[in-house]
Amino acid sequence: MHPRFVGRLGVADAVTSANAALGFVAVVAATVDVELAARLVLLAAIADGLDGLLARRYGSTPAGEHLDSLADVASFGVAPAFLVVAHVGDNWGFGEPRALLAVGVCALFVAAGVVRLGLYTAFDTGNAHTEGVPTTLAATLLAAGVLAGVSDPLVVVAATGVLAVLMVTTIQYPDLYPRDALSMGFVQAAALLAPLAFSRALPRVLLAWAVAYLLLAPRFYWRPEGKRS
Repeated sequence: MHPRFVGRLGVADAVTSANAALGFVAVVAATVDVELAARLVLLAAIADGLDGLLARRYGSTPAGEHLDSLADVASFGVAPAFLVVAHVGDNWGFGEPRALLAVGVCALFVAAGVVRLGLYTAFDTGNAHTEGVPTTLAATLLAAGVLAGVSDPLVVVAATGVLAVLMVTTIQYPDLYPRDALSMGFVQAAALLAPLAFSRALPRVLLAWAVAYLLLAPRFYWRPEGKRS
């Protein structure tokens, strides 16, 4: 007798599952060290890009698309939201109304992420674009902001609310070319490995890159090729 997934899942699915596990570890880490949690969210984002590369190289499975969205809920919905809550708790505590409002904004972020990922799986798979801000991008922005030294809880909570709304808009975001996705992965890796180097320069570069894609990609970055897995 063997586990049900044997023979049904591939190497890309294993990385996807590891991505979900990283989301949980990031939540636990946020209770101790918010910046460590941010680094784990970036590591999950790298794993998210890697599973797409592996799916193209070795093929995908019927469960792959569903596993990917489920893992993203953990790593790019719950984990970054809890990271923000932990950041608020470290700075404001939880005994005042603005802290409770922050928790509500983070809950909205998770809900928007779930809706966005469900719609993505149902309607966007196979396209060269997706509607709404990708959850990976939203999580990367929040994690990079924390690592870059954006410490004002009000700014972080406001950004979380804006990203929650943008995730469920009809704004179209084109997929990255493989070379650009690889470059993004290198920047994410550099930011998580050496977040304090050169006065936090690497997380700031990542934050600038992510903000540029957030603001400019719908208008200026388009590609005719098929969608990533």
